[in-house]
Amino acid sequence: MMKSFEDLECWKLAAALRRKFSALVKDFPQHEKFRLTDQIVRASRSVTANIAEGYGRFHYQEYVQYCRQSRGSLYELVDHLMVAFEEKYISEDQLKEFKTEIQHCLIVLNGFINYLSKAKQENNKVNEPDSEYAISNAKTESPLTINH
Repeated sequence: MMKSFEDLECWKLAAALRRKFSALVKDFPQHEKFRLTDQIVRASRSVTANIAEGYGRFHYQEYVQYCRQSRGSLYELVDHLMVAFEEKYISEDQLKEFKTEIQHCLIVLNGFINYLSKAKQENNKVNEPDSEYAISNAKTESPLTINH
């Protein structure tokens, strides 16, 4: 049973990528702090944030939509990388490495989107445990426990 969005492989891969982007932009020129650096940080955070937010929506179609937004942010990161390469902030090897990691994230995320789409056909609402609303269990159970 999945206890949190943090258990999702697509989230784990995106979180690792987010950390790599955070490290990468630290070497960018200061004048890019509120331009390209900020855009990369925001896009990389958007990938994991949308997966997490979709997890909390309890409806497959909404979750699919949030995952599609994550996918869009991954493509946005590819464009930002191309700008960073053109501006000579990263090497061609770094560009290729990041694009490969993004592609892997996209494959896993697309697989999860397909899973959610198929699950939606069977049941429109994600099963949420009834015990989450019991006041007596509020201190002992995580509010993030959801059966997917």
